[in-house]
Amino acid sequence: MLFRRRIEKSCQYCAHGTKCSDDQMLCTKHGIVSVTYACRKFLYDPFKRVPAKPKALDFTKYDEDDFSL
Repeated sequence: MLFRRRIEKSCQYCAHGTKCSDDQMLCTKHGIVSVTYACRKFLYDPFKRVPAKPKALDFTKYDEDDFSL
């Protein structure tokens, strides 16, 4: 869920971190850390959160007549 009240603390969502690779972050407070690392200086940055893609719609249950006027 994108807009939860309690966001899990993780360096990949922290304002102090910058992504180095897929599994490492460069933190201004602690240096190079894991993506899952979290410290007491955690500051949530909502722009770093990438929402999941929506599910594809299933149109197999519709006929050609359903789409005509």
